[in-house]
Amino acid sequence: MKLISLIVVFFISNGLNIANAHNHFPITTVSKLMIERGKIAYENNCVSCHMINLSGAENWKGVDSDGHRKAPPLDGSGHTWHHDDKTLHAIIKYGLAKLVKNYEGKMIGFEDKLSDKEIDSVLAYMKSYWSKENYEYQLKLN
Repeated sequence: MKLISLIVVFFISNGLNIANAHNHFPITTVSKLMIERGKIAYENNCVSCHMINLSGAENWKGVDSDGHRKAPPLDGSGHTWHHDDKTLHAIIKYGLAKLVKNYEGKMIGFEDKLSDKEIDSVLAYMKSYWSKENYEYQLKLN
């Protein structure tokens, strides 16, 4: 009987966690306010590597003087739109080192600097630069 009670409590508590989870995908470009907030967060946190116009580092497919891959463009001309929102959100939040074994690049996480909503806003801002085709393709990944 105790075992059954523990199992019931486990499923109820996990069900509540799932029900209370912030379901923020897919991220769209519908809200102009969200895009503006994303632009501010991007300019304060991302522009030093990914550039002011989201174009990424020059010759971004190569490596820098430290041997690390350069920052890719986020404007739709690179591969960003090939990934679903959950993956993109996790990369921004946690950095690639926590997601890719043996990663030794420069993409750090921003979980101490940006809230989930701010990360979502950055993604909306990025998507506002993408072509209609890339945007619609990426939405289907979610």
